[in-house]
Amino acid sequence: MTLDMRQLYLKDLTLFGSTAWDEPVFPNLVNYIEQGEIKPLLAQTFDLADIVQAQQTFTEKKHVGKFVLLPPSLNDQQMDYIRENYPITAPFSS
Repeated sequence: MTLDMRQLYLKDLTLFGSTAWDEPVFPNLVNYIEQGEIKPLLAQTFDLADIVQAQQTFTEKKHVGKFVLLPPSLNDQQMDYIRENYPITAPFSS
């Protein structure tokens, strides 16, 4: 792969990279998360309807941690529609 550094600079882009890790690292990481040994740091939560405010707050870059967008709750009619029209292979709770 080639990269023209002028494009990176002139477009004010940020390049992120990482090195590869040994095969057991990812499953171990997932296990730590599932066991509650690693927890994400949350900066703030927003209702999905407030996504514009979330984006504005995010671009201020004054936060530490993750932003979480919360989807609206589904009513019984919406849940019934999903159950009837989409096959679910795992247990599904509302």
